[in-house]
Amino acid sequence: MTAVEVDFRLYAITSGTDRRAVQVAAEVAAAGAGVVQVRAKDASTRRLLALTLEVAQTVAAANPLTRVVVNDRADVAWTARRMGGQVHGVHLGADDLPPQEARELLGPGALIGWTAGTLEAVRAANGLSAVVDYLGCGPLRATPTKATGRPPLGAQGYAPLVRLSELPLVAIGGVRPEDVSELARAGVSGVAMVRALNAARDPAAVARRVLAAWDSAQEQVTTDHSQSEFSPGQGGTLY
Repeated sequence: MTAVEVDFRLYAITSGTDRRAVQVAAEVAAAGAGVVQVRAKDASTRRLLALTLEVAQTVAAANPLTRVVVNDRADVAWTARRMGGQVHGVHLGADDLPPQEARELLGPGALIGWTAGTLEAVRAANGLSAVVDYLGCGPLRATPTKATGRPPLGAQGYAPLVRLSELPLVAIGGVRPEDVSELARAGVSGVAMVRALNAARDPAAVARRVLAAWDSAQEQVTTDHSQSEFSPGQGGTLY
């Protein structure tokens, strides 16, 4: 697993293969997105590689702390890294290269994600915690971006997954800015967004709104926890 701390609060996913995809990635990175995933399922291998290198270059210039990962293709991530691109890892699904093999290919410092949207899948992912760094869990709601074949979790469906998981969970699948506070309170480590960012007239403004909502919700959780822990009659201890 990577030893580098990753900010999962806002996990941005690209859409398309044109200049707009690269521009949005750079804008949301500059606004504070901790991870950008390059996703272009219909692109050829060469086009995906070129897109990955372009996104990595612009994101690194916009925010050196933002991590860039490639969807599905560990081979493309490896090649981009070998060519000098600031690409940090890969996000894998059930039909992709096994995480153990991806870790062997990309090395101990790479960021490797895995898709797990059910309790059974999260339980299985716990057995991969030595090679996987985080889980993408969803969908929150039905979305045309990706057909998972799983029923939507809804915000209330995340808490049991969080309690079971040994890894950070990122909520994905139709996530909107107005969902962020509830998801943060459910205990996930971040939210992944596609359309909410790529279809926005000002992606950076949306990113800032998401991060502000996340931080506010986390602050409230901390406050509530402190009050509960130290309130008389609530099991707390007063000093």
